[in-house]
Amino acid sequence: MRISIWRPSSHTFAPLCVQKHKQAPICSFPFVAFLFILGTLFANLRDLRAARAALFSMTQPTTDAGRGHAAPVIRLQSVQKSFALPNGEVFDAVQSLSLDIQQGDVFGLIGKSGAGKSTLLRLINLLERPDAGKVLVGGRDLTTLSRRELRDTRQNIGMIFQQFNLLQNATVFDNVAFPLKIHGRHSKAEIDARVRECLALVGLAEKIDTYPAQLSGGQKQRVAIARALAPRPQVLLCDEPTSALDSETTRSLLETLREINQKIGVTIVIVTHELSVVEVLCRNVAILEKGRLVEQFAVDAPSEERKTALGREIDELVRRREREARLPVVPRPASVQRNALEAAYV
Repeated sequence: MRISIWRPSSHTFAPLCVQKHKQAPICSFPFVAFLFILGTLFANLRDLRAARAALFSMTQPTTDAGRGHAAPVIRLQSVQKSFALPNGEVFDAVQSLSLDIQQGDVFGLIGKSGAGKSTLLRLINLLERPDAGKVLVGGRDLTTLSRRELRDTRQNIGMIFQQFNLLQNATVFDNVAFPLKIHGRHSKAEIDARVRECLALVGLAEKIDTYPAQLSGGQKQRVAIARALAPRPQVLLCDEPTSALDSETTRSLLETLREINQKIGVTIVIVTHELSVVEVLCRNVAILEKGRLVEQFAVDAPSEERKTALGREIDELVRRREREARLPVVPRPASVQRNALEAAYV
């Protein structure tokens, strides 16, 4: 007895091999069904590869083959945003603005009050939806996503605010764990490990069981940074993160942001009105006036004639830093140091 392989015909399924015995074969398998299952397997494999490619494109910089360099992680194309005022007039906060930000950059947005800086930042994660234009993050146009897709995509975009926005009745641990818990995709062990990792990154590992009321302003902002980093975002948006801090705490926080950028490669976009923040932290800067992009340049680029007063001021800060770096360090006499210490106790 031999096992038969079946093939379709116009009337019936006939065995491909010749039966030498009249009894029915032990096993038979229609060839049409075999082809159907094989095709389904190939289709599923193709869909799996496409899904993996889409996920990889959201977490890695892609190559723009046409231009030979990495495609921007953030691309704004002719975005516009207006608000209706109580008196019936319309305020144009952002006017047909286009901007590219590369993966791993630290990018500053500056301008006078009302220039559209914070509105532009909130367009990047669609906290403000543009009236026109496209917002692409990681190659995806956020304006075309469903509410569920946008909610999932926002896990790739962290944000910290001027006033920290911490949960006052929750510990530092629970504040940082909050974005991980609400999506329900992580085990308790994974959440615990990630929270501790993020707190160590911002230098607050020992504050894990502390409440926000027990923290200084700088420590609260560090908790906010740790919370924003918990979902492992590709982009970190910062809306005036140092405006409520003193100068010493500001310097410390900027150093923390620089270390985070260097260690994990997250792209940082920061809105500020402090030119010193741009000079110390940013690699590139865009200057806005009345909702328009009026100037953009690399902070450490060779000095050129800047179009704006803010651009010239940034250049002067950079040149001053370079001059000071070339000056020899003169040690203070011991008597001067001693007198300074004594004066501290008067």
